[in-house]
Amino acid sequence: MSKEAFEEIVREIAELVGEAPLDAALAERLNEDCPVEGETFRRLGELCAEGEGDGWLMQREAGGIRFGRAVKPGGAAGRFSVDVVRMADVVGPHHVHTQGEIGAVLPVEGSPRFDGLPAGWYVYPPGSAHHPTVSGGTAYVLYLLPEGAIEFTGR
Repeated sequence: MSKEAFEEIVREIAELVGEAPLDAALAERLNEDCPVEGETFRRLGELCAEGEGDGWLMQREAGGIRFGRAVKPGGAAGRFSVDVVRMADVVGPHHVHTQGEIGAVLPVEGSPRFDGLPAGWYVYPPGSAHHPTVSGGTAYVLYLLPEGAIEFTGR
């Protein structure tokens, strides 16, 4: 049940994004249309917790990070893949968002910040790169990748 509800929410988010460029304007729109205080954002966090507990979400773990791809491109989220990680005061592996990344920082415990960003939506443009970093607590970070494109660099 939680997997179907999760897929429905990510479908709605992907439809909301549509073909919009992955830029700051999209992040602003997502934070207005699906605010942290709103039902969709709250439910998304609950479904991540349920999926983790039920074992269908974040089935892998490495370096203190639980992770997994919940939706492949061409599935419930259209052209996007959907991945979810659970991070607590950790720096993740360096990677490049070859086509960009749309993400949601969903607090689990404390006041987590993802790359210095508080709870809410963020958008990284195509070609951006980083070591994903959570500080100040524990968070689920849900992210959509156009065509599932991501390149881990080993740096």
